[in-house]
Amino acid sequence: MIAEISSQLAENGLILRGGFAFEPDEKVPAGAAGVRAVLLVGHGGATIWPHFEAWRERQAPDLADPLDTWSREVIGAVAGRFGARAVSPSDRPYLPFQKWATRTEGLRPSPLGILMHPEFGLWHAYRGALLFGDALAVREIAALPGQAPIHLCDGCDGKPCLHACPVGAYSGSGFAYEQCLGHVRSDAGHVCRETGCLDRMACPFGEAYRYSRAQQAFHMAAFAGLAAG
Repeated sequence: MIAEISSQLAENGLILRGGFAFEPDEKVPAGAAGVRAVLLVGHGGATIWPHFEAWRERQAPDLADPLDTWSREVIGAVAGRFGARAVSPSDRPYLPFQKWATRTEGLRPSPLGILMHPEFGLWHAYRGALLFGDALAVREIAALPGQAPIHLCDGCDGKPCLHACPVGAYSGSGFAYEQCLGHVRSDAGHVCRETGCLDRMACPFGEAYRYSRAQQAFHMAAFAGLAAG
């Protein structure tokens, strides 16, 4: 089952990011009632972008939340073939995707809050999850190996990701959301809008997996509430 799901997700540039089975006495989140096992779905690098752009060209130009809509459509279709329920990070009640990611892949947050991956660096994301109650699926998922990768940030000298932002939005005390948003929306923020977060770009890890300029501009427009190109 795992191999078949992986193959079908790969048709749209998606990958299985890992999975786990809940312990018999473990409390399950409210939005996952009756679920016994989870498979996380996402991507490393820009593998989804050509598939998403091709789909987007066939949609109404004013479609709201197009990437979330595409993700739900693609992951939902795979879920339907394997008796699973598909969920998204933006679904309510919110499910603990970051906690699940830490559990399945052993990742830890970077200074920017994005989980640091040992291969992809900061250039990866979780687009959804497949939730299972079937006993056979649970056994297969429970047999998946866990991961405990090194945390690249521990050996990173100077933390360049904390020094590239023109308004110092990231620091040891957290993320200055309003400061970042105001800059991105301003005339001076055109570089961030067109090429992506400069702090994220300053990270030396996973450079081969950086998102394309178009993908970064899309995400920045969504963050700033601006019309995406």
